[in-house]
Amino acid sequence: MILVLTCDGDEHAERVVGTLAGADVTVFDPARFPAAATLEIGHPGDGSTVRILGHGGRRLVLDELTAVWYRRPGNPVAHPSTVAREHVEEECRVMVESLWDGLGCLTVPASRPVIDRAGRKPYQLEVARRLGFDLPATLITNDPERFLDFYVQHEGRVITKPVHGNQLEAGGERFGRFAAPVTPADLGHADALRLCPVIVQAYVPKRVEVRVTVVGGELFAAEIHSQVSNHTRYDWRHYDPGATPILAHDLPDEVSRRCLELVGRLGLSYGAIDLILTPDGRHVFLEINPNGQFLWIEDATGLPISAAIGELLKSGVKR
Repeated sequence: MILVLTCDGDEHAERVVGTLAGADVTVFDPARFPAAATLEIGHPGDGSTVRILGHGGRRLVLDELTAVWYRRPGNPVAHPSTVAREHVEEECRVMVESLWDGLGCLTVPASRPVIDRAGRKPYQLEVARRLGFDLPATLITNDPERFLDFYVQHEGRVITKPVHGNQLEAGGERFGRFAAPVTPADLGHADALRLCPVIVQAYVPKRVEVRVTVVGGELFAAEIHSQVSNHTRYDWRHYDPGATPILAHDLPDEVSRRCLELVGRLGLSYGAIDLILTPDGRHVFLEINPNGQFLWIEDATGLPISAAIGELLKSGVKR
């Protein structure tokens, strides 16, 4: 029995579930709890634990699960009539996270605490360094003087990116924060770094950018020709579908080995790794997303990522 935890309208989940013909699959969004679903965790006193999900007219014994895909679950949402709404939603969140974290079956990409740790960029960089990946010269700091020294050391060819999240809200508006070059005008605001740290990296020349999707012991690599468009020159997430070719990529054996080891060291069974292929042929590590999107790569290249995730879930085998 397979449980897919994700929000409504998740095309990635729909594609993978479509590969699971014949399997007993339940798709559930924790945002339906508690208003439209029930959960229970029981300790009968005989040394056992019983976990039950009541949803859609079924009572699922979660202890019988063979695999869980922790895809894009929403947070619990209290019924509109609920008093002390924030308190209720926090109680529900702690319950559901405790339940998912306690399951003993295969969890893709990993349990929630492991995903959280693996998603921290400073931690990723240290693990990648220990595995022998090429890294850009990097400084993570809130010290304006060190930032300016780094800028001078690299002759102004540096980019910045957030330490963790790339979405922020200010003045009631939401903004995306992508990797961006530091301009001379930015230097006048360097003192603001004291308020929040930032990742600063020496700019790495690109032949192409490489997205490596690891599923269990399988690896799917694609090259993103980001340099053909000004929109994607510094960060391919400014994706320009009409002008950014994406093709399958031949990854050297040593780089493939490191990618597989990185995912394993981080405790994951899935990961989307971003690399740069330099003009002189080096593969330079940027970061890994433990739950990164993959359909755009699959649709552009034909790489069978969805089928591989489906096979991993059906296997129920932990790494």
